[in-house]
Amino acid sequence: MTVAVERVPVSYEILDERFRTGRCASGDDYFEVLDSSGRWTEGPVYLPAWRQLVWSDIPNDRLLRWDETTGTVGVFRSPAGYVNCNAPDREGRLIHCEQGNRRVTRTEHDGTLTVLADRWRGKRFNSPNDAVVRSDGTIWFSDPDFGITSDYEGFRAESEIGANNVYRIEPGSGEVTLAADGFGAPNGLVLSPDESRLYVSDTRGGVLRGFDVREDGTLGEGTVFAEMKDGLGRFDNIRFDDQGHLWAAAMTGGVHCYHPDGTLLGRLLTPEPVANIVWGGAKNNLLFLAATTSVYCLMTAATGAPRIRR
Repeated sequence: MTVAVERVPVSYEILDERFRTGRCASGDDYFEVLDSSGRWTEGPVYLPAWRQLVWSDIPNDRLLRWDETTGTVGVFRSPAGYVNCNAPDREGRLIHCEQGNRRVTRTEHDGTLTVLADRWRGKRFNSPNDAVVRSDGTIWFSDPDFGITSDYEGFRAESEIGANNVYRIEPGSGEVTLAADGFGAPNGLVLSPDESRLYVSDTRGGVLRGFDVREDGTLGEGTVFAEMKDGLGRFDNIRFDDQGHLWAAAMTGGVHCYHPDGTLLGRLLTPEPVANIVWGGAKNNLLFLAATTSVYCLMTAATGAPRIRR
């Protein structure tokens, strides 16, 4: 039996006509509210094989899941190590950034957890936040201090590293190396659809930075792709659609949509501050939003970038 879903009207702010002609500002005229039991929701990931969405409710230290076929919501894991990010690898396993345990882990097919990284040069990470996996198995993850500044999303502690960086986990060996530094607070990560560029949102720096990915997996010098202007929010996670538009959750600023040339085309205005977004569904055109206490779903005319890379 399916569950009745609350609906909330959708509104857009169109700043450039390409937001309309690029199919970015069209689709359903309402959000579906999938769940409103959270305290601060993050890290949604859609699992096509199971037709389920998994996300984090960080302060309540749990992972939740929504079943697309029934509309029901249940607990996936609790306690969960104050997980922020949940990201799929190419084998269908889930990579987690555990803010509380200050590590990156993986849920195996049998449900067990494998620790992928918990230190760099012998020092504990701050609080891993977001991760992305390349087709060759390379994992990049951000490590701001959000989970150690208070007991709200982890455990208050002093930083052992003394900086907020982006790291790389080498496929095969599992070696952890510094990928990029110089951030105020690195947050969301996403690879371009062709995997030639890695984009990083800097929440405190107010910018989206892009890095060329070299053949050996190291990153080139970062360049600013877009800046947050006019107090329109704070960048969090980022996702591409299949037309090359970069969508950025901007917390109080809704969801920003950028043209490949870096122009802000428009904004999807949200009922609550939104931290994370992800596309899913059979056609990859359901946009899921983790927004404060709730998780929303919007069927869009835009389609997310391909989910599987080989």
